[in-house]
Amino acid sequence: MSYSAAFRCASRDDTGCATVLPLDQVVYRCPTCGGLLEVVHDLAALRAAHDGAGWRALFDERWRATRWPHDSGVWGKHEVVAPHVRTEHVVSMHEGGTHLMWATRYGRDLGVEQVHVKQCGVSHTGSFKDLGMTVLVSTVNQMIADGRAIPAIACASTGDTSAALAAYAAAAGIRAIVILPRGKISTAQLVQPLANGAQVLALDTDFDGCMRIVQELAANDGVYLANSMNSLRLEGQKTVAMEIVQQLGWEVPDWVIIPGGNLGNVSALGAGFQLLLDLGIITRRPRICVAQAAHASPLYQSYRRDFAPLEPVAARTTLASAIQIGNPVSFGKAVRALRACDGVVEEATEAELADAAARADRTGLFACPHTGVALAALEKLIARGLVRPEHRAVVISTASGLKFADFKVGYHEGTLAEVPAPRWRNVPEELPADYGAVRDAVRRGLGA
Repeated sequence: MSYSAAFRCASRDDTGCATVLPLDQVVYRCPTCGGLLEVVHDLAALRAAHDGAGWRALFDERWRATRWPHDSGVWGKHEVVAPHVRTEHVVSMHEGGTHLMWATRYGRDLGVEQVHVKQCGVSHTGSFKDLGMTVLVSTVNQMIADGRAIPAIACASTGDTSAALAAYAAAAGIRAIVILPRGKISTAQLVQPLANGAQVLALDTDFDGCMRIVQELAANDGVYLANSMNSLRLEGQKTVAMEIVQQLGWEVPDWVIIPGGNLGNVSALGAGFQLLLDLGIITRRPRICVAQAAHASPLYQSYRRDFAPLEPVAARTTLASAIQIGNPVSFGKAVRALRACDGVVEEATEAELADAAARADRTGLFACPHTGVALAALEKLIARGLVRPEHRAVVISTASGLKFADFKVGYHEGTLAEVPAPRWRNVPEELPADYGAVRDAVRRGLGA
């Protein structure tokens, strides 16, 4: 069976634009109307190959397989993600297939029996960005093999995108250029692209300023753009939605809560659920909540006005640095996904996101600050009665908490200016090397 996909103008519903372009064309916006593009698949061919039960059986057979490239959670769904990439040009590091952790104690503390955390940070570079980057770099790898001259792949980043691009480009032997806001990402995030040999440029601006410059490089200097305005990235990321349903025995959760910055991830998960519907694999969508940091919440401000047009904001410094974005590229796609999924938007203050992450950590997690934003939003949805005790809710954990050790240390040392009274702070007790002193401390801890 032959499968195919193409770029299509994502503004078609608003403008009637009918532009369709091949996936090997270097293009990021519709040349006709200037709107973003999206990847569309030949649904007729996919439906002719298998019904819903057949696709479920095929994906289950490949789940965490040992056969290349199906050992990847992304490439195990090759036909519905990137049929244009030939197997010999796939650049993969066994991404995807990450845990869907049933956070039993945490959920019970909140009064909801089935709270799950999709641990996307359990990936090669420690974030969900690997899922999109494997598709994008594989596409470029094939384009180069087919004779197209692409000197480098470039991205603007607040940390995780740069790590993923640098690693996958290094594996493919393609030059990577990373543009970061100077002094605004964690040390662990900065060292990843350096270690993988990328050219790292730290600019005196914020993410939105970096994004403007990398778009100029792509337009004027021939580098290939790797940010989420390139819809190939979203094709890999949509497999998160597909994995969630698969890991729940092909049952759809009631809620999915997603941290939102540039808003590519909610667009991707919305596309993933839509494709599952189109192929008859599921019969309904979950409700989606996008969670934003209050210091960078243009989508939340729009939502409060019935999804009014985007008004970019000057994003303020937030502990959730990866979503410190005031002018999200994928705003329109995100709104469309939220409307389709009866979605809502919440925001979290600095104290709320830090306390929510620390509370979850007390039940065995080690949540990054962006996951803390989503956990805080979940707590608010429960308080409002939108997430009820009988619901099944899935929180998307976007990155490993190990990338944000400074955030954890600052919280428990009480040195985060944004969190003057950390609710779940835990500190070591300093004692002499004396059995009696240790015994007394243990007894105090046990309430004896």
